[in-house]
Amino acid sequence: MIILFAAFAGTIFYGVTSMLSDSQAYQDAFEKARTNELVIERLGEPLEPNGIMGGNINYRNGYGEANISIPVKGPKGEGTIRVEGGGVDDTWSYQKMEVYLPETDEIIDLLHDQEFLD
Repeated sequence: MIILFAAFAGTIFYGVTSMLSDSQAYQDAFEKARTNELVIERLGEPLEPNGIMGGNINYRNGYGEANISIPVKGPKGEGTIRVEGGGVDDTWSYQKMEVYLPETDEIIDLLHDQEFLD
C-alpha cells in the first residue's frame, strides 16, 4: 500500500512539474533570463533550473494565467525567476518577469531593458 501511494504521489508531482515547465510563461521567462546581460554577469553561463519550481498556472476557456517562481543557478550563484502574466497559446503578456538574487538582494527586471554598467 505504501509503495502504491508513493508511486501515485510521484506521478502527480511529475505531472504538475512538467505542466509548469512546459508552460509558455516558463519558456518565455527562462529564455529572457538566460540571455539577459545582467543575469549572465551575476550568475554566469549556463543558467540552469535549480530545484523545484512553485506557483500556479490556470487555464480557463483557452486563456492561461501564471504566477510562478523558478529557482535557477549558474557557475557564479543562484537566483529565482518570478513571473506573473497571462495569455493564449504562445502569445502572453507579463506584469512581472524578474530575477531575484538573494545573495545581494538584487532584482533584475527582465521586462525592461537595463543599461549594463561595469
